Amino acid sequence: MGLTIAEIRDQTTRARHLMQRARQQHFAVGAFNIDNQETLIAVSKAAQKLNSPVLVEVSHGEVEAMGLDNIRDMVDNYRAEYGVEMYINLDHSPTVEACKRAIDAGFEFIHIDISQANHDATTEEIIEKTREVVEYAKFTGALVESEPHYFAGGSNVHTETIDYEEIRKTFSTPEGAHDFVSRTGIDTFAAAIGNLHGKYPVPKELDLELLGRICEAIDCNISLHGGSGTPLHYFEDASKMGVSKININTDMRVAFRETLVKVLQDNPDEYAVVKLMPEVYSAVQAVVEEKIAAFGSNDKAVR
Repeated sequence: MGLTIAEIRDQTTRARHLMQRARQQHFAVGAFNIDNQETLIAVSKAAQKLNSPVLVEVSHGEVEAMGLDNIRDMVDNYRAEYGVEMYINLDHSPTVEACKRAIDAGFEFIHIDISQANHDATTEEIIEKTREVVEYAKFTGALVESEPHYFAGGSNVHTETIDYEEIRKTFSTPEGAHDFVSRTGIDTFAAAIGNLHGKYPVPKELDLELLGRICEAIDCNISLHGGSGTPLHYFEDASKMGVSKININTDMRVAFRETLVKVLQDNPDEYAVVKLMPEVYSAVQAVVEEKIAAFGSNDKAVR
């Protein structure tokens, strides 16, 4: 059942207030990817237990699997059931059209990522299409996020080590961030400071000195993608420095898959799937709770 435009605008206003609180109170909001209903339950339970605001996010694959309107309804239902402050982020949307559909469905946060679909997209093309989404989002008030270049990695478990000499070539710069934010009018800038999508054999290393200079150069929200496999002290420092949104996906997927395998092995004669899942989403919930604590968003929810 769809939301009215008044309801959507009320939610996006609340979302904007959340980002303002995050910047003023120096905490970051976790943006947690969901693959299914069980993952959503895990996020909802963690948010309720720690009284934390959360973003539930879906990228192109999840949208195709579950549907925009179904995701909207599920999040609204669980938000009401658990009494939590929870919003939806469209993550790494590859096209303007997909962003517009999510805005129409009432998503409060929109991430337009032209370079995700086309790694060779020019800066001008990225700026032009990002601005189109920014203009369209004004109707509902949805917050728009973007970045000026391709973000490395993928939301999976990687076996290769991290080549930081190569990765540093894609780092954000204060000057580049300022120019991109000024020309697009985005609400949130996705910074690249050593954060990579996915989980690697070695811990990730974030350049906090660079982050500090980016924070000084722009006056908008800053997000960190690729939060999985990152030592928690980086999150603690980044949130205090001005990062207001941190994305987590692979750590949750690993917990889900590994626990599901264990549960299936421990219960070879159980075919009622619903009886197998509580241990699985409890494992995912533990991951979400750990991140929330590092982000400093516990007891920051407003309902």
